[in-house]
Amino acid sequence: MAYRYLFLILLGFSAGVASAQTPLASLPVVLHAARLLDIEAGRILTPGEVLVEGGKIVAAGSSVAHPSGAETIDLGDTTLMPGLIDAHVHLFLHPGAEDLQTVIESVPQRVIIATLAAKADLLAGFTAERDMGTEGAGPADSAVRNAIDQGQIPGPRMRVSGNAISVLGGHEDAVDYNPEQHVLSNATYANTGDELVTVIRQQIKDGADFIKIYETGRDFYKDGQFHSIVQYSQPQLAQAVAETARLNTRVAVHCEGEPGALYAAQAGVASIDHADQLGDETMRLMREKQIYAVPTFTIQEYFATHASSPAGAAREHQLLDYHAQEFRRQLEHGVPMAVGSDVGPFPHGTQAREFELMVQYGMKPLDVLKADLLNGAKLLDWDRELGALKPGYDADIIAVPGNPLDDISVLKRVSFVMKGGVVYRR
Repeated sequence: MAYRYLFLILLGFSAGVASAQTPLASLPVVLHAARLLDIEAGRILTPGEVLVEGGKIVAAGSSVAHPSGAETIDLGDTTLMPGLIDAHVHLFLHPGAEDLQTVIESVPQRVIIATLAAKADLLAGFTAERDMGTEGAGPADSAVRNAIDQGQIPGPRMRVSGNAISVLGGHEDAVDYNPEQHVLSNATYANTGDELVTVIRQQIKDGADFIKIYETGRDFYKDGQFHSIVQYSQPQLAQAVAETARLNTRVAVHCEGEPGALYAAQAGVASIDHADQLGDETMRLMREKQIYAVPTFTIQEYFATHASSPAGAAREHQLLDYHAQEFRRQLEHGVPMAVGSDVGPFPHGTQAREFELMVQYGMKPLDVLKADLLNGAKLLDWDRELGALKPGYDADIIAVPGNPLDDISVLKRVSFVMKGGVVYRR
């Protein structure tokens, strides 16, 4: 099976990379379209043009200089905008039984799948992503990131975490298997603060850009109230955050609810992903410290519509409805947001649905775009390189039909993709 995937990926890359290796990457290029999104000003310019040279944006506005010898690409009735950012992806996962695929599929096969996923996400307009754990493939995401950076395969710019970190018997451990088979966890164990420090050092040594920690485990309803099981105390998380600060990186946590979210906010993590439930003090701290919530609604919607039983579907819909209600409270309290879809368990390249859901549940299209482009760039530590069409920024540019400020769903129909001045879709 792995050989068949290898043949397909090589076939796909031979076409994709060949079209990307164009003189346009080095020669001046002017992109022209009916509109341009100025995300910082929160407005649409008409028409829109971007001058690109050497992989960087030289100028952007309603009109730019057209240097001698520059190639002009007329994209017609579209809107030019920065490449999209997905702050929560799983390149190494695909639709199907998540617990079984991590056991049955070899790491080489999963790397092949990850490279296909990276290409699908890029062609959908996502030019930067944060991979939130390989789920049992260790530091293999570092190899995918490096291959992308070296131009060997097409894909988004990546920030990677390697294996996520969890406690024995906690989230992503093999708790439902025959104990005598000793099925391995999809996460790396750390049961104390000192063990967290040791694992963090190993993860960074192995190539991780940041650290992902499972702060909560199983979530459930009891007596009509939402509950989630805490996995690390506030002092343990603070020890982890201090160690990552020493190493000039940050911690992101998988966290469904309280009091785990409060512990994470007190410790000073970079983001609280999922964030189904946030208390008032947690929201105050997140606003004060600019800790991002990453809602990941799309995965919840997918699980609700693809549940294996009516009872399972009812539970997932209950969780989604509860999260949507809490999300509105979080917006009222000024919690900073970033956009992440948790793509992987649902098909890569389809995660622009997250923008629609965030609008559906209470955000304005412009605010969602700012959360994605400006906050996402800050969260991935690329805020001086990505997220806006500004001189000196990397030329990560997409085009979409229509006006995304009027209809956010146009982000699902990306027609042009440039990353680093190289055209990947046209």
